[in-house]
Amino acid sequence: MFYAMNRFKIIKGEEQAFEQKWLSRDSRLKELPGFIEFNLLRGPETETYTLYASHTVWASKTDFVNWTQSEQFRAAHAGAGSAKPLYLGHPEFEGFESVQSLSNRSVAQAAE
Repeated sequence: MFYAMNRFKIIKGEEQAFEQKWLSRDSRLKELPGFIEFNLLRGPETETYTLYASHTVWASKTDFVNWTQSEQFRAAHAGAGSAKPLYLGHPEFEGFESVQSLSNRSVAQAAE
């Protein structure tokens, strides 16, 4: 599996606008072969920003690369830089290939 993450430093006070932007967009991820899961994560806060990460899981790195070159990717990211500034700097991408994976989905489902 392949894990793709982008880290976003969101300007203090803009968290609600950032979250709403993600919640209201049509990601079209489910249209792509190899897509498994997406999560938007809120992390720690500093005096100037709140850290967020978008996290996708793919069956393979090739599936992720195909997403980044797809019409669905272009549509989902159209106008990404045209809104009011929400970020400090650019998102920071990190990609990881799975070495080991363990899960307990029954616990995760119970927590939802």
